[in-house]
Amino acid sequence: ENMKIGFIGLGNMAKAMIGGMLKQGIVTAGEIIGSAKTEATRKRMEEEFGIVTVADNRQVAEEAEVLVLAVKPVFLAEVIGEIKDAADGNRLVISIAAGKTMEWMETEFGRPVKLVRCMPNTPALVGEGCTAVCGNGLAADRDVEFCMKMVGSFGKAYVIPERLMDAAGAVGGSSPAFVFMFIEAMADGAVQAGTPRKQADGFAAQAVLGSAKMVLETGLHPGELKDMVCSPGGTTIEGVKALERNGMRAAVMEALEACVEKSRLL
Repeated sequence: ENMKIGFIGLGNMAKAMIGGMLKQGIVTAGEIIGSAKTEATRKRMEEEFGIVTVADNRQVAEEAEVLVLAVKPVFLAEVIGEIKDAADGNRLVISIAAGKTMEWMETEFGRPVKLVRCMPNTPALVGEGCTAVCGNGLAADRDVEFCMKMVGSFGKAYVIPERLMDAAGAVGGSSPAFVFMFIEAMADGAVQAGTPRKQADGFAAQAVLGSAKMVLETGLHPGELKDMVCSPGGTTIEGVKALERNGMRAAVMEALEACVEKSRLL
């Protein structure tokens, strides 16, 4: 069946979603229409993916059966205001805005809408996203399934209750930034010990990739995997002690706490 999918906003997340779906053959470029504020963005997306782009958000809302609102939370009210008459009740509306609840969106639309909220993250750009998904009462199982298939095309996806959305957004959405900081810091340490920068970045990133893969594929508790690396009286346990002395775990937990708090205020 030919299905039109519309994207309002063509930033990094939209790019990741479109790239993933096209790669997995879930849709063809001809089935996608998108709108963005700047001509430069529209041109870039047309060249990269061969999709149709327009300047007018309403046009996207009118043409698409599935409408993805891929704008930042601060612009969401304005965008819904522009399109709410154009998008009728048969359309599935997917929002990727942090902190904006489905109840809030229903109020903005001013009428019943089939809504699915999802929180993807930037590793979706390389096909390793982590996305939390939840639907409202009007979204049928098949609507949620379609959304899962869509976000599953660029990584792992999990259906969760909406009350966990802020927490999932912090762990999935924000934490890549913390991981990048950790990789940068490890590489800095390697540079300090004499490793050339380029090589240091590669070593540190690969170590993180491999470690994450071990957690996902062995199913073992991260603490158990850590114990496997720490030989009695060895070098690693010295490093662990240094991290603990500097409050690594508390620092990371507080960072996530800060993200959750902020998304509740959005």
